Amino acid sequence: MTTKDIEKGKTYAVVSYLTIIGVIVAYFMNNEPQNKSAFTSFHVRQSLGLWLTFYALGYIIGVFDSWYVTSGFYLFFAVLFIYGFGSALAKKAHPVPLLGPLYQKLFANLGK
Repeated sequence: MTTKDIEKGKTYAVVSYLTIIGVIVAYFMNNEPQNKSAFTSFHVRQSLGLWLTFYALGYIIGVFDSWYVTSGFYLFFAVLFIYGFGSALAKKAHPVPLLGPLYQKLFANLGK
C-alpha cells in the first residue's frame, strides 16, 4: 500500500468500523473504480469479520444469564473494535489480535 492509497482510503476504512451498515457503505464505495483502495479493502475485511463474529457469538452468549459472561464478551469485542478503529485512524494496516489474520484469509476475495 502506498501513502496515496492510504490517504484515499482512510475515510472509508474508518467508516467500516462504525456499524455493520458502515461496512456495507465502505464496501460499495470502495468498489467504485475512482475510490478503489487496498487500505480500505483490508479494513473492510477486518470489520466485517468482527461484526459477523460479534453477532454470531452474541447470539450464543445471550443464552447465558450471567452478567460476567456478557460483560466479558462486550469488553473483548470493544477492545478489538477500538484496536481496528485506531489502526485505521493511524493509517496502519495491522490485523486485529487473535482473529485478524483469519479474517484476511476468510474474506480474501472481498474488495479485489
